[in-house]
Amino acid sequence: MKKTAVFLMIIAVLSKVTGFLRDITLSYFYGATAISDAYIISITITSVLFSLIIAGISTAYIPMYKQIEHEDGKRSALGFTNNLINIVLIITTGIIVIGLLSSNLLVKVFALGFDGETLKIAVMFTRIGLIGIYFTSLTQLFIGYLQINEKFTASAMVGLPFNFIIILSIYFSVHSNIVVLAIGSVLAAFFQMLFLFPALKKTNYKYERIVSISDKNIKKMATIVFPVMIGISIDQINLMVDKTIASMLVEGGISALTYASRLNDFVQGIFVLSFVTVMFPLISKMAAQDNQKDFKKSISEVISSVIIIVVPASVGIMILVNPIIKILFGHGHFDGQAVEMTSHALFFYCIGMIGYAIREILNRTFYSLQDSKTPMYNAAIAVGLNIVLNLILSRFLGISGLALATSISALFCSFLLVIHLRKKIGPFGLKECLITFVKVSIAAGGMGGVVYFLNQSLVMGELLKLSIVVLVGIVIYILLITLFKVSETKTIINYIKEKWIN
Repeated sequence: MKKTAVFLMIIAVLSKVTGFLRDITLSYFYGATAISDAYIISITITSVLFSLIIAGISTAYIPMYKQIEHEDGKRSALGFTNNLINIVLIITTGIIVIGLLSSNLLVKVFALGFDGETLKIAVMFTRIGLIGIYFTSLTQLFIGYLQINEKFTASAMVGLPFNFIIILSIYFSVHSNIVVLAIGSVLAAFFQMLFLFPALKKTNYKYERIVSISDKNIKKMATIVFPVMIGISIDQINLMVDKTIASMLVEGGISALTYASRLNDFVQGIFVLSFVTVMFPLISKMAAQDNQKDFKKSISEVISSVIIIVVPASVGIMILVNPIIKILFGHGHFDGQAVEMTSHALFFYCIGMIGYAIREILNRTFYSLQDSKTPMYNAAIAVGLNIVLNLILSRFLGISGLALATSISALFCSFLLVIHLRKKIGPFGLKECLITFVKVSIAAGGMGGVVYFLNQSLVMGELLKLSIVVLVGIVIYILLITLFKVSETKTIINYIKEKWIN
C-alpha cells in the first residue's frame, strides 16, 4: 500500500503543479480583485451543490460496492453502480434547475458583501457553471469505480486536463470576454470526465439503463449517505461563513483566502489523499471481511506515514511563507497587499495542517465501517466552533483570523475522531503514532531552525535562495529522522532505491 501511495504522490505532484499554474494564471491576470472574487464564489457555489449531491454518495459507494461484491458477486455490484449513476443524474438535474432559478439568492448567501457589477458577474458565472455539475458528478463516481478496480493512475491524473483547460480559459478571457472564464470551467469538467473513459474500458465496465429507487442496496446506502450529506452540508455552511465574512472585510479577501487555502490543499492533495486513495478500498474490503488485525494496522501505518511528511511540510511553509507567495503569485495584478494577505492566511492555515490530514484519514475509516454518523456529529461540533472563532478572530486578525479559526477547529475535530475511533474498535496503534509524531516534530524543529537561518542569511535571487533553502531543509530532515530511527522512512528510501537507483 505504501509503495502505491508513494507512486501516486509523484503523479499527484504533477497534477497539483498544474493546479498551481491555474491559480497563478488567475492571480497574474486578475489579481485579488472583484472579478477574481466573483469567479471564485461562482466556483464555490457549484462545488457546494456538487458536494451536496455526490460527495456523500461517492464516499459511501466504495464500502457498499465491496460489501455487495463480497455477498452477491461482481455482477450485482456492477448493477448497483449503474443504478446509482442513473439516480445521481436525475437528482443532479433537479439541483441544477433549482440553482438556475435561485442563482441570485445563492450568490448573496455566499458573498453578502457583493453588490453592483460584482454581484452581476458572480450570478452570470454561477448560472453557466452549474451545467458542469453533471460532469463532475459522473467523474467522481467513475473515480470510485476505478479505485475499486485498482486503476489508480487515471484517477490521480484526472486534474491535468481540468487544469490545462482552465488555464486556457483564463488566458482567452483576458483577450476576449470574461464569460469565457465560466464556459471554461464547464468544458474543463467535461474533458475531465472523458479522460477517464480509456481506463474504464480496461475494467470492462458496461453502462446499463437501470433505475430502481426501491432497490435494497440503494435504500441501505441512503441510510449511510444521509448523515454524510448532513456532515458535508455543515462543512459547506462553514465555508459559506468564511467567504461571507471575507467578502465584508476587504476587496480581494475571498481571493487571498482561497489562494492560501489552495496551497494548504496542495500538501493535503499530494501527501494525504495519495495514502487515503489507496487505503480506502483496502480497508473497506477488510471491514467487509471483518479482518480487524490488518484493518487496525493499515490505519496506524497511514497515520504515521502522513505525519512523517505533513509535519515538516507545515513547519517549512510557515517559515518560508512570504517568499513562497511572492514567487508563486506576486506577479502581474497580484500586488504587495495581496501578497501580504495571502501570506498571513497561509501561515495560520499551516497550524492546523496535521489536523486536516488526520481528520481526512479517520473520516474515511469510519465510512469504511459504514458509520457515517460519527463524522457527522464531529463535523457539527467542529464547524460550530469554527463559526464562533471566525466571528471573534476576524475582528482582531482579519483574513488571517478566518484561517486560524479553521485550523483550530480541524485540530479539535481530529482529536474527537481519534477518541471515538478508539472507543469503537479498540487500540489501533495510537501509541506508535504518537512516538512517530514526537520524533518527527523534533526533527522538523531542527530542520526549521536551519531553514530560518539560511533564509535570513543568504543574499541572492528569491527563486534560487528558496530552492537552496528547501533542498538543504529536506536533506537535514531526512538525516534527523534517520538518526531518530523513524521506521516509516525505510519504506520510502527502499522504494526510491528500487524505482530509480537499482
